[in-house]
Amino acid sequence: MPVTHEKNNPSAATATRVLAASTVAFTVCFMVWMVFAVIGIPIKNQLGLSETQFGLLAAMPVLSGSLIRVPLGIWTDRFGGQQVFFALLLLSVVPVWLLAYATQYWQFLVLGLCLGLVGGSFSVGTPYVARWFSNERKGLAMGVFGAGNSGSALTKFIAPTLMAAAGGSWVIVPKVYAVVLLATAIVFWFFSASRPEHLVHSETRFVDQLALLKDRRVLRYCQYYSVVFGGYVALALWMTKYYIGEYGFSMELAALLAACFSLPGGVLRAVGGWISDRYGAFKTTWWVMWVCWVCFFLLSYPPTAFTVQGVQGPLQFSLGLNAWAFTALLFIVGIAMAVGKASVFKFIANEFPDNIGAVSGIVGLAGGMGGFLLPILFGVLLDITGVRSSCFMLLYGAVCISLICMHFSFRQPAPAALPQGAAPAH
Repeated sequence: MPVTHEKNNPSAATATRVLAASTVAFTVCFMVWMVFAVIGIPIKNQLGLSETQFGLLAAMPVLSGSLIRVPLGIWTDRFGGQQVFFALLLLSVVPVWLLAYATQYWQFLVLGLCLGLVGGSFSVGTPYVARWFSNERKGLAMGVFGAGNSGSALTKFIAPTLMAAAGGSWVIVPKVYAVVLLATAIVFWFFSASRPEHLVHSETRFVDQLALLKDRRVLRYCQYYSVVFGGYVALALWMTKYYIGEYGFSMELAALLAACFSLPGGVLRAVGGWISDRYGAFKTTWWVMWVCWVCFFLLSYPPTAFTVQGVQGPLQFSLGLNAWAFTALLFIVGIAMAVGKASVFKFIANEFPDNIGAVSGIVGLAGGMGGFLLPILFGVLLDITGVRSSCFMLLYGAVCISLICMHFSFRQPAPAALPQGAAPAH
């Protein structure tokens, strides 16, 4: 039987076990959540989908995973993370299994919407894990848990391998993933724990919890997270296909290179938690945005060829990123986003200790909605412009807006009066 109640304070061993079980479960959930990043490509070819239709297909799990985050965060506060996480894992097994039998576009959309519930696991695990650790260690603990985002990279290794073993058929992937989900649910139940004092016994209604949106701090964190998490999810879904279309790589090589973005974007979230604990959430997030701004500027420039009339005749020039420079920039973006995802939730843990579940659900919803809308917009822009790097142009604009808003939101007002010769504090 699982450990359900402990009379004494939770030991370090119990807290570590909870963190480990939750991180493994979240990794599997994220692996399943990103499944269309790989199997969506043969499905697109099979059904003859446009770029916009592919973007919608890839984004459907992100939609449901985002919308469910607010209630899941609230239910975690009220009923406990162990119980809610276990139920979520079990409920997701059926739609994942049925995905292997879908044949029409609408069926893929509906099942994608259902299996996307696993994406809400972040709003369960974040408050569940945070309450087992002191304020000084919450940033690192939530960063370790958030490293489960590396499931996005994991699916890029596992899914192509399974497809190759099955002779190129994608249907093996959801079947294997369903079995893995079921096994994970069982393991999680027996290795996790719960404490009644971690529950928030409140008569606050759902609409009252949503009233947190009136807090400007919550809106700011929603904005930042829609960039660092929404952008991460969107690129994780889009990059395998981008490599195939832009550089003509095989599925296996494209998925491997796309994992160079997804893997650090997940694993290094723990480092982001440590950095946030050491240097503060604001400084960390500020520099994350600047790094993304520079990288997206470079990634936005499409391959260009032009002619200049020289003294001795026309001169041909070409500009563009080769695959290795492109991958290096993506790798840097992945690191920055990993750190940013942790720093945003360090804000929440510091400022909303009694409403971590509700606030993380709201902020997670905003990030997830970014991850839902961006792949669709990527497809729309590609259909309209025919320029693949237009996806980075969109992200560059989003980061510009975030930097401007962040600057003015945190600008310190000038003191009304200072003693003569005194300098303002920083």
